[in-house]
Amino acid sequence: MNPGPRRRALAALHGLAIGDALGMPTQLLSPERIAQRFGAIDGFRAAADDHPIAAGMPAGSITDDTEQALLLARLLVERDGAVPTREWAERLAQWEDGMRARGSLDLLGPSTRAAIAAIRDGADPALAGRAGATNGAAMRIAPLGIARPVHDLARFVDAVEEVCLPTHGTGVAIAGAAAVAAAVSAGLDGAGWAEATELAIAAAELGAQRGHWVAGASVAARIRLAVSLDADRLAELIGTSLASQESVPAAFGRLALADGDGWRACLAAAGAGGDTDTIGAMAGAMAGATGSAWPADAIQTVAHVNPRELKGLDGLVDGLLALRAAS
Repeated sequence: MNPGPRRRALAALHGLAIGDALGMPTQLLSPERIAQRFGAIDGFRAAADDHPIAAGMPAGSITDDTEQALLLARLLVERDGAVPTREWAERLAQWEDGMRARGSLDLLGPSTRAAIAAIRDGADPALAGRAGATNGAAMRIAPLGIARPVHDLARFVDAVEEVCLPTHGTGVAIAGAAAVAAAVSAGLDGAGWAEATELAIAAAELGAQRGHWVAGASVAARIRLAVSLDADRLAELIGTSLASQESVPAAFGRLALADGDGWRACLAAAGAGGDTDTIGAMAGAMAGATGSAWPADAIQTVAHVNPRELKGLDGLVDGLLALRAAS
C-alpha cells in the first residue's frame, strides 16, 4: 500500500482527537473568559472544576466529537462500508447510555438527541433527522472521507447523506458534513489545503440540495467567505456556534489563517470561544488529511490520556483504507 494515504488517514484521526482535546476545556466559553482563565492557548489544558460539561476532565481528554467519529468508523468497517440507518441511530443511543452510566455530562447534541428519541418512539429513522441543522454530523464524518474516494462527487455526497439522515437530515447539515468529508477524502488523494477547500465547497453546494430544506445560510458561500477573512473578521462575521453554517466555515477559516497548519489552527480555534472542541476536531481532521504534521508529544498525550477510546486506531485506519480501495 502507498504509505502516503495511510499516513494522511492516521494524521486525520490524530488531528481530530488533538483538535477536540485542545478545545475541550474552552468549549461554551467566551473568548474573554478563555483569556482570563487560560491566557493564550498554547497546548492542552485541564477543564475547570466549574465547567458546565467538562468539569474535572484532565488535559488532553477527548470529547464526544472523537468518540462518535470512531463509533462511525467502526460501523463502517464492520458493515463493509454501509451505514444501516436504524443500527447507526441505535449505536449513537447506546453510546450516550454508556456515557451517562460513566457520569459524563458530555452527551448527544440537541439534533441527535431529538432524533434518537423520535426513533425510539417509533419514527422512521430516515425521517427522524429532518429538523437537525447543527454540526453533529459534520463533527463525526471524517472516517467516511477516509473510507470513500471523492472522484465521483455525487456518489460521495450520497454516502454522506446516508450517514446524516437519521439525525441531521437537513440540507444545511448535509452540506456541512459533505464539506468536511470531501476535504478529508481529497487530502488522501494527495490534495493540499487549497485544492481540498475548493472541492469541499463544491461538495457543500451539492449537499445543500439534499435532505429537508430549513432556513439557513449557505455553508458553501460562508466557507468561501471564511477563508478570505482575517482573524477579527472571521470571529465577527462567521461565528463559532454549533450551527453548521457557523462552525464548519469557522474550521475552514482557521485553517486558511494558519495556511493549513493544523496545530496552529486548532490552538486558535480553542481560544476563539463557542463550540471550540468541534471546530478544532473538524479543522484537525482536515489538516491531517491534507498533509499537516502533528507534534509527536501531542499525539502521545491524547493516546496516554484516552487509552480506551483510542485503542486500535492503526487497525481502524487500515480497515477504512481497505474500504476505500474496494470502492
